[in-house]
Amino acid sequence: MNDNKVISENTVLNVENLCVDFTIRGRLIHVLSDISFSLERGKTLGVVGESGCGKSMTALALLRMVPSPPGRISSGRVVLNGEDLLKVSDKEIRARRGREISMIFQEPMTSLNPVYTIGNQIAETIRYHTNSNGAEAIEKTIELLRIVNIPAPERRISEYPYQLSGGLRQRVMIAMALACEPRVLIADEPTTALDVTVQAQIIELLNEIQNTLGTGIILITHDLGVVAELADRVNVMYAGYTVETGTVEEVINHARHPYTQGLLHCMPDIKVDSKKMRQLLPEIPGNVPDLLQPLKGCPFSPRCSLAGPQCRELPPIFDLGHGRSMRCWLAQETEWMDGND
Repeated sequence: MNDNKVISENTVLNVENLCVDFTIRGRLIHVLSDISFSLERGKTLGVVGESGCGKSMTALALLRMVPSPPGRISSGRVVLNGEDLLKVSDKEIRARRGREISMIFQEPMTSLNPVYTIGNQIAETIRYHTNSNGAEAIEKTIELLRIVNIPAPERRISEYPYQLSGGLRQRVMIAMALACEPRVLIADEPTTALDVTVQAQIIELLNEIQNTLGTGIILITHDLGVVAELADRVNVMYAGYTVETGTVEEVINHARHPYTQGLLHCMPDIKVDSKKMRQLLPEIPGNVPDLLQPLKGCPFSPRCSLAGPQCRELPPIFDLGHGRSMRCWLAQETEWMDGND
């Protein structure tokens, strides 16, 4: 059941029932289960959840970069430009990565090669996917560094990653991801480990790029504040499942799923008085389940204060209308749903 998709003529990426399994110690582990969503041109889809919920694995699956062994994409479709990326050859998917769908990885220092200059690394991407010669690739690299607001790009192309600050390295990663103007850009925690000022600059930069190129962005983050700033729609993930989806206004202001509500309650409120600020922030009790242990029923039920007998069974995705959905038995209880409007 794929009710958490909103498909239109502007859809550039459509994901249907994507499943990823790992074989560990001779056991089959379901890491992603029936992930479905769509992304429109010039729009941003936020994917949120705690660490270990499947956000980054979803990104790797879209790019067909799931480590194999022990992992494999067991079923589903990833349709980009009308073509299922899960069915093309290895050579064809390599040609499409970076050109049609690209990714900003979470940690620039582990993604950038320390022994090559940033100019060489970006230019290599350009040469691989286009017919540009060396001089043309360097010229394009300088232009890209200028677009992502790196000062003195003519000088910076000769520098190595260790010579740049965290914010500048992140901008280099964005420039590299945009080298061939992909239709879909996956940003995996693009503001993690950056100070607040640099975070704001990166968010503004992604907005500018999207407005200029019309790129569809999948924003992976645990920061609901960043989602509220950048996203149009939100997918909330837990234990490899999508548990709630909707527009950013709906999910942030009228969360339905108990897990989403818990995430929002954990956010600090800077408007409270000084006495309340000294109190501990609320937290969701327990931890994300260990996928090595068999899951029974709703994966969130052990941590949910509203869990009931029906939660011993895995709930389906309930269509709430207008592109909203949630995976929770409470969706059947009209009184509870009305009380959370």
